[in-house]
Amino acid sequence: MTSNATAPHASASSVPFRTVLVANRGEIACRVIRTLTRLGIRSVAVYSDADRDAPHVALADVAVRLGPAPARDSYLSIEAIVEAARSTGAEAVHPGYGFLSENPALAEACAQAGIVFVGPGVHALEVMGDKITAKHAVAEYDVPIIPGIAEPGLTDDDLIAAADDIGFPVLVKPSAGGGGKGMQAVRSAAELPEALRTARRVAAAAFGDDTLFLERLVASPRHIEVQVLADRHGGIVHLGERECSLQRRHQKVIEEAPSPLLDAATRERIGAAACRVAASVGYTGAGTVEFLVSAEAPDEFFFMEMNTRLQVEHPVTELVTGLDLVEQQLRIAAGDPLAFGQDDVRLRGHAVEARVYAEDPERGFLPAAGRVLALREPVGEGVRVDSGIAAGIPIVTDYDPMLAKVIAWGEDRAEALARLRGALAGTSILGSVSNVAWLVDLISDDDVVAGRMDTTLIDRRFSERTPTPATEDELAAAALLAHLDRAQQPPAQVGPVWAAPTGWRLGRARPVRYDVDGVTVTVAGPAEGAMVAIGDGAASPASLRLREPASVGEPTVALLDYDGRMLRFDLARDGATVWLARDGRARALRFRDRAERLADRLAALDRGDAAAHPELRSPMPGTVVAVPVEPGARVETGDTLVVVEAMKMEHRLVAPVAGTVTVHVAPGDLVRLDQLVARVDADAADAADASTPSTDVPPGADVPAPQADAAPAPPAAAQR
Repeated sequence: MTSNATAPHASASSVPFRTVLVANRGEIACRVIRTLTRLGIRSVAVYSDADRDAPHVALADVAVRLGPAPARDSYLSIEAIVEAARSTGAEAVHPGYGFLSENPALAEACAQAGIVFVGPGVHALEVMGDKITAKHAVAEYDVPIIPGIAEPGLTDDDLIAAADDIGFPVLVKPSAGGGGKGMQAVRSAAELPEALRTARRVAAAAFGDDTLFLERLVASPRHIEVQVLADRHGGIVHLGERECSLQRRHQKVIEEAPSPLLDAATRERIGAAACRVAASVGYTGAGTVEFLVSAEAPDEFFFMEMNTRLQVEHPVTELVTGLDLVEQQLRIAAGDPLAFGQDDVRLRGHAVEARVYAEDPERGFLPAAGRVLALREPVGEGVRVDSGIAAGIPIVTDYDPMLAKVIAWGEDRAEALARLRGALAGTSILGSVSNVAWLVDLISDDDVVAGRMDTTLIDRRFSERTPTPATEDELAAAALLAHLDRAQQPPAQVGPVWAAPTGWRLGRARPVRYDVDGVTVTVAGPAEGAMVAIGDGAASPASLRLREPASVGEPTVALLDYDGRMLRFDLARDGATVWLARDGRARALRFRDRAERLADRLAALDRGDAAAHPELRSPMPGTVVAVPVEPGARVETGDTLVVVEAMKMEHRLVAPVAGTVTVHVAPGDLVRLDQLVARVDADAADAADASTPSTDVPPGADVPAPQADAAPAPPAAAQR
């Protein structure tokens, strides 16, 4: 989608480079490549073995393999990236965001190879890459900073001693890196030692540097950042601010421009402060200066950090300014001066962005794997999608879980939010669980609509979502689809009268029963005009019509007329599983055969009425980063046994029962979904206690499967 704003005179007619390598993946690689294509610049993509079939590879003019799936062997290999640039004749490297985008070593290696790094110089990367050094640097330029302690080499004892002077609550922050990784909010002295240990471990693993510092935790904090552009000739402008207060575990989820909090005077002051931050390190290129603002005192702001790269949320700035920030980066890197000044920058309308993640809000936002069976991305006036997925490709769990960004522009904030709600509701990703429906609920919240937000809102009110069972509409649609499929594909050498599941026979017709995720759905009559009963409920009239996709990769449209209501679903099939999506919510419904139902019953009998199973299995594919218990040790219910990292997030797997632990993994091991990682053998007394039914099941525990009724069978074994 093109911007709705009127851009200042922002670009020259000359092409800044002939060939540019994009040292990234996913949606940002696709987004950069599209600008390169528009400018007539030859694009070079890089990929790991996990991304061989990824959209950015197909979109580029040339693609170069970096190495195997682990990032350290591919996207984080400076040598491989520089060699790829050399071998393809790339004059410049655009790092995107994440990975090596803020690594001075890549900028240095590019310079030594005679390749332009599309980003700031090494000095700016080094100063702003260390939050402690950055705070000292900007303070000299009259930029307000948050009270705290920020010195190199602080030990845990130093930080514990300083915390009392700062005053609780405090925020533990790694000096290196960004994206909220390793940050720990601490509200009492007793919590601080464990928070420091966790922060150091995460920082060391993510950034190779476990240096920490403390800041006072600001009450009702709003996260507001300012986009800046700076050329090599001393020109610096800001492009207004973005509000990024809607965050989950310090990770941004919704971003918008401009902020609904700031008035015109504060907007001017915070923009000027951001320009001073850029000047403090001789910054060049596109960068973002992040500030913390208390909702209780919106005219005060404090410097947090500077991101020396393009931000994930840059599209909202593009939509309200009319500028292509990637083009601006390229022209600045080529040595061009900015073609406009501060007075030329005008903000028009409002833009809001939502990040679409492969994660399951109903399972604690655990990363979700799968393969994209079918995909519908929204279109419409004021709607833009920056996507890194396509139908037919796997969702890679080795990297960040973000799949796409859905952005909407409007003349005002209300129109932008309304368009974004509609766009998300029209998004269907079939084959994996995503957070799309959760995003719709979030931006529909009364406080969000009113602009009453802070960085704790999601964690306080939207972080816990219990699993919701399939609706009657979904169960009816799935059963009718199976009924229709079987009617259209009778078994070989059997006449259609006998094969079609119509229920016809001599005498009274017999309904057909299907087991859909453990629920019996009874269908009587043909799919075009059946009577459907869910479980033990009364039968209702229903029919199903299918509309095949208009193009490859789109989902099939199912029109369900159920009990007098017409409903529309997007659907895709995957063996015995049917994926249905409606209003942004995708759900997998599996038809269980007799063998599966029998196995579930036997497992439940073997387990008895115990509230928790002794085996602990990984709820997602990932890497074991910590095993804080010794094999053979005694543990209590809820003790952390294994910590698994997936998609840049850590997940604690805890003891489901008290007893003696056996650990089957070690730090550094790669684990699969549902892989056994530990077992806790309860003592006799504990086992007896566990046999008492309980609804309080700790995280990570396995729960007895529901027992199905005896009769239902999947489509392949429908009863007639």
